[in-house]
Amino acid sequence: MRVFGLIGYPLTHSFSKKYFTEKFEKEGIENSRYELLELSDYHNFPELIKANPGLSGLNVTIPHKQNIIPFLDELDAASAARIGAVNTIKFLPDGKLKGYNTDYYGFRISLEQWLESLKIVPNQLKSLVLGNGGAAKAVLAALKDLQIEYTIVSRQPEHQSAAISYHDLTADVIAQHLLIINTSPVGTYPKTEECPAIPYDLLGANHLLYDLVYNPAETLFLKKGKEQGAQIHNGLPMLQLQAEKAWEIWNS
Repeated sequence: MRVFGLIGYPLTHSFSKKYFTEKFEKEGIENSRYELLELSDYHNFPELIKANPGLSGLNVTIPHKQNIIPFLDELDAASAARIGAVNTIKFLPDGKLKGYNTDYYGFRISLEQWLESLKIVPNQLKSLVLGNGGAAKAVLAALKDLQIEYTIVSRQPEHQSAAISYHDLTADVIAQHLLIINTSPVGTYPKTEECPAIPYDLLGANHLLYDLVYNPAETLFLKKGKEQGAQIHNGLPMLQLQAEKAWEIWNS
């Protein structure tokens, strides 16, 4: 039996277990199962590995995408090493653990597909990235590769170089940055009445709102944007794409 799993905390509403369990059934993938492995303290990661000797691969979610790195033997140069965050771990034949970042692939491909459907050239956009956690790191790398200028918006900009605060989102800033990406967990179920503190009244039909949150499908962030005429996109396609990339890595 090949065992795959997700580590993070909390894991009450996991996309991954449902996705992979259905994938195994639908595609007739035998002797494989996917488990939720809650890990409240990342220092206990080595004990978790020892307690689950049959593991073949892991996904990593909030809040461990960065603090799990010291426990890994190597990082994929193309993704995790340059991004500084890991969301997929491969168990190598020699027992070593290698970290990857499939969030990068999921976000980049889903954004490219969305912009292509809207007939928008990526490098003509300027973007605002809300949040600066592990998910944001993958987003920033993808934006850089797509030649989309970005500005990070943070609640604590003094802790992030080149970041601005939510108070700095003037009419001029909003008008110049047509792509706004929420990389924070704000608005995730069950706290669906919350949304990032941007001036929604300044949004218009030329704005594009991308929310990495997928539950609910239409967050308050997206709903408020749509009410102003903006195009909206949730995080489900990104999740599906990153999950398939993880599966590809585990089986390569």
